Amino acid sequence: MKLLLAIPLLFLTISCGAQKESPNKNSNDELVWHTDMNKAIAISQKENKPMMLFFTGSDWCGWCIRLQKEVFLTETFTKWAKENVVLVELDFPRSKPQPETIKQQNNQLQQTFAVQGYPTVFFVNAKKTEKDKYDLTSLGKTGYVAGGPDKWIEGANPMIQQK
Repeated sequence: MKLLLAIPLLFLTISCGAQKESPNKNSNDELVWHTDMNKAIAISQKENKPMMLFFTGSDWCGWCIRLQKEVFLTETFTKWAKENVVLVELDFPRSKPQPETIKQQNNQLQQTFAVQGYPTVFFVNAKKTEKDKYDLTSLGKTGYVAGGPDKWIEGANPMIQQK
């Protein structure tokens, strides 16, 4: 009986120890993708950076997943993004649950920017017009670009430099 009790206890100890030893994935090396436009706009204004709006179908769109793997999840892109833009993910998942407020926000932005396919990436500036109202000015758009992060960034740089 003691042996049966010791095995689950040993497993619990090992799994807790492994969790403590594993580094926190939310380190400085990782990017922050905002989902709330109001928060992203506030950060964009504070840091004087344009926003990068990534319209994606994260759990079903093959080209979106490919763009993530080949570009957005690279060290080159991470460094570039931290220096140049505020990242906003506007997701249209089929299986993942999503808060209703985020769904409504994303649908409204999809209509505003006339997004018809995924992935679509818009670079925008936000200008305050009234209390709690903003005018989003498009600086340009792109999507999947073959050639990895350097090629993708090469196409994005001219757009963000018109800020």
